[in-house]
Amino acid sequence: MWVTSSALTRYRLAPNPGPMSLDGTNSYVISARDVSGEDAANASVPVVVVDPGPRDATHLAELAAAGRVELVLITHHHPDHTEGAADFHRLTGAPVRALDAALCLGGPAVVDGEVIEAAGARIEVLATPGHTADSISLLLADDGDHGSVLTGDTILGRGTTVISYPDGRLGDYLASMRRLEGLALAASGPMTVLPAHGPVLPDLAAVARAYLAHREERLDQIREALAELGDDASVGAVADLVYADVDPSVRRAAENSVAAQLDYLRGWA
Repeated sequence: MWVTSSALTRYRLAPNPGPMSLDGTNSYVISARDVSGEDAANASVPVVVVDPGPRDATHLAELAAAGRVELVLITHHHPDHTEGAADFHRLTGAPVRALDAALCLGGPAVVDGEVIEAAGARIEVLATPGHTADSISLLLADDGDHGSVLTGDTILGRGTTVISYPDGRLGDYLASMRRLEGLALAASGPMTVLPAHGPVLPDLAAVARAYLAHREERLDQIREALAELGDDASVGAVADLVYADVDPSVRRAAENSVAAQLDYLRGWA
């Protein structure tokens, strides 16, 4: 099922729900043509696909049928975003571009600040590392009244994202969140958040502030745990204290978050 998410975008939910992917991956289609009207499934309408998602034949076929795919963009390397990319490239012939050249097929790696003109839309690449080292967000300044940002897993539609340490680093993540907050505050009004998991959110600045506050609260909890356990406490011991109530299915993610926070507090650079 297609969901219209903004004036320039719609998405199809991939069939890969789970503790870390929430309801599944939102695979987005960007097009300057009316994505909610009669052009929504017109094979001649140029489109950009963001994060084709898992290697699911039905899902990829539906994405390919959304229009004439000019370009595929990848927000980061995790399999729930990229597993189907090679099949989708063969299916559509469209180049696949990402910050990591190893993920690219038929096109060069994107670079921070690059402006891509495709499917009648202007897409600006923003390097937003932290969740992973190769995480990017995509600014659609002309999307609706105040613009939108496809945030990949840097911002989720529900809950908060995991720092995939040591690939992702908390210091990078905080800097990326401040960059997104600054971008949003410079806009003429609330910018729409188009996350790769969970529902669309209406106000990027508000979400970025909430994420930053949440991270500071967690860091305070880690500091308190270290005061009780000692500065050389292990990741597991800190996680037992700070994340005592987490479901076992996300215990590994909790330990990963603790490792990232300890890395940051112990002299991240």
